[in-house]
Amino acid sequence: MRTTVTLDPDVAAALQKEVREQGMSLEEALNTLVRAGLANRRQDAPPYRTPARSLGLRPGIDLDKALRLSSELEDDEVIGKIRPRG
Repeated sequence: MRTTVTLDPDVAAALQKEVREQGMSLEEALNTLVRAGLANRRQDAPPYRTPARSLGLRPGIDLDKALRLSSELEDDEVIGKIRPRG
């Protein structure tokens, strides 16, 4: 199959290095490396799971509004910096 691909600069440089070192054509090197990459995929690996852990929060602390509180504190700080002193 003939197709056109755009390689990132680092990938193109690594491919050119492989061509020089192995004495292969660009097409041979590309096919060999793509085959190796496809063969090394781990399809049998289970999906990665992150276990849940307790944050150890004290009762009565509501984190649902943490972003709003953070935004309000940031706004207060900005207002304090731009408010004229005198």
